[in-house]
Amino acid sequence: MSTYTAPLKDMKFVLHELAGLAEVAKLPGYEEASPDTVDAILEEAGKFAAGVLDPLNATGDREGSTWTDGAVRTPKGFREAYRQFCEGGWNALPFEGEWGGQGLPRLVSTPVQEMWKSANLSFSLCPLLTQGAVEALLLRGSDELKRRYLPKMVEGNWTGTMNLTEPQAGSDLSLVRTRAERQGDHYLISGQKIFITYGEHDLAQNIVHLVLARTPDAPEGVKGISLFVVPKFIPNEDGTPGKRNPAKCASIEHKLGIHASPTAVMVYDKALGYLVGEENRGLEYMFIMMNAARFAVGLEGVAIAERAFQRALAFARERIQGRDLVQGGKSVPIIRHPDVRRMLMLMKSQTEAMRALAYTTAATMDFARKHPDAEARKRHQAFVDLMIPVVKGWSTETGIEIASLGVQVHGGMGFVEETGAAQYLRDARITTIYEGTTGIQAMDLVGRKIAREAGTTAKAWLGSLKALDAELAKSANADVKALRAQLAQGVQAVSDSVNFIVETKDPRATFAGAVPFLKLMGIVAGGWQMARAALAAERKLNSGDKDFLHAKIATARFYGDQVLVQAPALRDTVVKGAAGVLALSEEQFLAA
Repeated sequence: MSTYTAPLKDMKFVLHELAGLAEVAKLPGYEEASPDTVDAILEEAGKFAAGVLDPLNATGDREGSTWTDGAVRTPKGFREAYRQFCEGGWNALPFEGEWGGQGLPRLVSTPVQEMWKSANLSFSLCPLLTQGAVEALLLRGSDELKRRYLPKMVEGNWTGTMNLTEPQAGSDLSLVRTRAERQGDHYLISGQKIFITYGEHDLAQNIVHLVLARTPDAPEGVKGISLFVVPKFIPNEDGTPGKRNPAKCASIEHKLGIHASPTAVMVYDKALGYLVGEENRGLEYMFIMMNAARFAVGLEGVAIAERAFQRALAFARERIQGRDLVQGGKSVPIIRHPDVRRMLMLMKSQTEAMRALAYTTAATMDFARKHPDAEARKRHQAFVDLMIPVVKGWSTETGIEIASLGVQVHGGMGFVEETGAAQYLRDARITTIYEGTTGIQAMDLVGRKIAREAGTTAKAWLGSLKALDAELAKSANADVKALRAQLAQGVQAVSDSVNFIVETKDPRATFAGAVPFLKLMGIVAGGWQMARAALAAERKLNSGDKDFLHAKIATARFYGDQVLVQAPALRDTVVKGAAGVLALSEEQFLAA
């Protein structure tokens, strides 16, 4: 079995050559993100991921978390690993120094989080939810809530959750029934929530639930939802966990994957809760958590793809099977066979494209937050809003495809659990469902991010791709020329699709092609990054690691030949495919 090794060389290349770490480090408050500091952080994170988290991944999957009388026990080794995680300051990495964080840019915390997710996705889900809860409290919590909860949550001794879903209310949160009754300075929360990741566990002293609920006089629908802090233990004045709140875990789910991560059914029986912000604005506040979580889940797609690729590559180099097509003779490692090479290159190229897009989006988040010019912040935020559903939707869908390819590279050995390839496919499957399915991401992209603003941000991005074409035209490299031709067709395909979305009056026709459009956006955005990577590699050929840089250019060429070529066909599906989607009546689906 192969062990996880953080792809530091590619991570650093993306940080410095594509995502612009040097420029991010010039933003107010981020001056400490120097190359030496960032390199040291990545090196140490890589050691922790490989040495502490990766060894618990397979054992945690086999053992799983267990529930007994309302208490949840995580797999052997998880408690000690989480203690080391917090003592190492890893939970505090992206948060402001005011609350005990290290105040580093999102661009720096992103590759670190990728390592956690690659090494042990189930473990990584706990700090992911805590981070989202911290974000919501930072932006909308009262001074008292911040004082009481943030320091403990930032250090990781208290964890956080998101409580949205109910048995009758999945994606449609207008159906939420959990009630919140006012009692002086607090509320009594009653109801049931399902699918609550790390809703109960034994890793931390306290669990801080952020719960959506309705007050008795709230308006109907999503306008009547409020957000509440509901702690497992009500904090004492000295900050220690106090009285047990009646917020109980009724059971945990038996799942396809992520077995070590407890997914709880939570029951609230007049539990004390504290209002976050104003009444009836809970959905607005929850989206703060959700956007952070959507980006993080997109990163899970990147991470699972990287881990599946590493294991498949190790197996392909060791597995002796078949003879060389040219030389014949004795049996050879399967990496010598062209179709295995094709699969490995599909895994490698798309993983690198997704990583570059995620890191570039993370850098834009930093500019949206810290740039001194308000108009620049607004412009960067618009690009982030456009790309979040792409990073989330495309990266997770592609992550599943890559994990599936990993099983295929192993052949029959991939279908049995002993090799570990199957776990990545099982674990990856949840990522396209978390925080809004791919269809929801696609509708958000098409409806809110393109149609509502008449494609302004998308068209500005397409304009930058046409400027990139002028840079690509200067290259004499045959691989770059080939990639340029495919990227140009991809840009035109996106442009045609954006125009169709903006001009079409029938929302059914637009949404019928929403998921193909999201895939088109992802493929072309990945091509944008691979083209930039090829140019950067070409510039550095005389002064850098030649093997790595030549491989970067060749991988970009492969991406153009094998992935970007899908763009025109996807455009045709977006523009012409609605009639077929909507052709059958409901009764006709039942026809034999």
